[in-house]
Amino acid sequence: MYRNIFNRIKKIIPKVSETEIIALRSGGTGIDREIFQGKIDYKKLLSPITIINNKNSLQTDVMNSNTEELLQKIGTIPVYPNKNIMETMSTLGSKGFLGMIIDKKYGGNKLSIENQSSILTKISSFNPSLGVVTMVPNSLGPAELIQHYGTKEQQDYYLPKLANGTFIPCFGLTGPNNGSDAIGQIDEGVVEIINGQLKIKITLNKRYITLAPVSNLIGIAFKVKYPNNLLYNKKSGITIALVESSQTGLEQKTYHNPNNAGFPNGTIKGTICVDPNQVIGGIENIGEGWKMLMECLSVGRGVSLPASANGSSKFITLAIQYYINFRKQFNMDIGSMEAIREKFIDMYVNTWIIHTSVKFTNHILDSGVTPSVITAIMKQQTTERARNILSQGMDIYSGSGICTGPNNFFTNFYNSSPIGITVEGSNTLTRGLIIFGQGLNKSHPYIFPIFTNIQEDDLQGFKKNFNSMLLSIVKNYIEVLKLNPIRLLKKSDDNEIERLNILTLKFSLLANFIAIIGGKIKSKQMISGSMADILSNLYLSYSLVWYHHHFPTKSHLNLRNHSLTYLMNDIDFTMNLIIENYPIQYIKYLLYPLKNTITYPNFQDKNKLFIDIINNKQIEQLFKDDIYYKGTVLEKMEKLKMDITTIFESSYERKVLNYFDYFHWIDTQIERSYH
Repeated sequence: MYRNIFNRIKKIIPKVSETEIIALRSGGTGIDREIFQGKIDYKKLLSPITIINNKNSLQTDVMNSNTEELLQKIGTIPVYPNKNIMETMSTLGSKGFLGMIIDKKYGGNKLSIENQSSILTKISSFNPSLGVVTMVPNSLGPAELIQHYGTKEQQDYYLPKLANGTFIPCFGLTGPNNGSDAIGQIDEGVVEIINGQLKIKITLNKRYITLAPVSNLIGIAFKVKYPNNLLYNKKSGITIALVESSQTGLEQKTYHNPNNAGFPNGTIKGTICVDPNQVIGGIENIGEGWKMLMECLSVGRGVSLPASANGSSKFITLAIQYYINFRKQFNMDIGSMEAIREKFIDMYVNTWIIHTSVKFTNHILDSGVTPSVITAIMKQQTTERARNILSQGMDIYSGSGICTGPNNFFTNFYNSSPIGITVEGSNTLTRGLIIFGQGLNKSHPYIFPIFTNIQEDDLQGFKKNFNSMLLSIVKNYIEVLKLNPIRLLKKSDDNEIERLNILTLKFSLLANFIAIIGGKIKSKQMISGSMADILSNLYLSYSLVWYHHHFPTKSHLNLRNHSLTYLMNDIDFTMNLIIENYPIQYIKYLLYPLKNTITYPNFQDKNKLFIDIINNKQIEQLFKDDIYYKGTVLEKMEKLKMDITTIFESSYERKVLNYFDYFHWIDTQIERSYH
């Protein structure tokens, strides 16, 4: 019987390339595995945490001080094209901003993930272009790769110079025909004997390379070929080499303008000959580049881009919070209009979701785990939500948001937003292919082991894993049929948590039914993308649960519950959508117990939440502490708000100002502050 099942599954499983297997074996898993199991370990999720910042409080204070000095010095002007760009890069190096991932023994300023994220959030909230040039050296690039895989000689030579800014790094992967896909039509290097020495001759055509115009140390990704069998270990494949800008044949002449976002970006071209010792890790690491890249994606995906989204969202949301209570239409402040409140609440909830998920993910990464599926979720979800926050904020700010000028605080963020959507893997493909597709194979507790059993023709191992998977499915299915969710928390009256538990259980079952589709799932990206949305929303929901448990405040509870409801309503609809579109008709009826009753938003609850938000000084202060806004329109509006509060609370002014005069006075103050 098991042999028949074995052979049947072997026919439906997708063909997996060597590069895909490397990706699946790279990185780790976290709560994503528990979600695929259908049950979260709340004891683990809610266990006490150590606040990382306390371990390096002096270092943290120094970096916070350096951050404020940096932002005061550079200002909000885009850093490129700018005659001061090299001075800016030198300042970043001397103040420790280029070595935040480099060990102290190499002169670095290695910080916790939480501290890195906090600094990048603050910089990005004030000057997005400065945020980009700060995050790239601390993300996927030569420093991280050298530190993990470099030879001792490479580490000793390059890392101190990268830490202090002597070397400005960039990473050359993207090309005109392969995008960010390292297994596509990537540049090739051929092993040859040149002047009696073994060399790799590489023809380069890289583009969209951030920092390329100012970089003097480049990590080059290329595919090695050895037609003459000159390598004793006969390795080939994706390889990463270090190339200095002085390398003969290297061209850094063409510059891009990425949406007027104001950071250096350009091409790397030419034909160069590199020594095998220039390969990161030496000649032994030829052909190991894909594995190296897969294991070093967590910072860019899971930290840098979410931090950027976090900074822009908090700045924009706080500014709109002030604005809607100053701006008057039809003799009322627009914050009294439900049409405005609806958009603002959506902005605020998404900003809070970004905030809590960033904190939770930083905690996971600081624990030493590198979960590739979670970091992909964070990249896609935070940048998409930040883009939506910007769009809704511009709708509210209206004409002021589309006319460039000193009081338009949207333009810099708006120009940068599509870049976060595009880099480190397009959000479209991340959602449609990676999050659920990789999650199903990597995070699912049984599927990849079963795949390995089939690859190795291990019938006994297959039998064990298949039985375990079948038992898990049956147990979860019975739970759903009973419609009596397991009460995993002591507070059994917490309806939102109970609902979340049920949805996790249902997702686990639905994922197993989707797995039956086999290799066709790669082409059914509407289903895969919708499953990615559910998985992402579940992760974001548990981020909220984690955050509000560890940072409890009574005034936040309504915001937590509303945010959870917001995410779970989306899960309900998406799960039903997938079930209705399930392609295997004779199995489809088994999915009907997983369908959800659609819950509709309550307008009264939204109005109540709006009042809570406006009166919640704690979160307002939290947003202020996380961003930098000195000299901006936000600071002017903050001062205006304080002036209004002071004057209107004065008993004398209350007598003098009637309701209409009060709003006229506000309009006058706004006009003065703008001019």
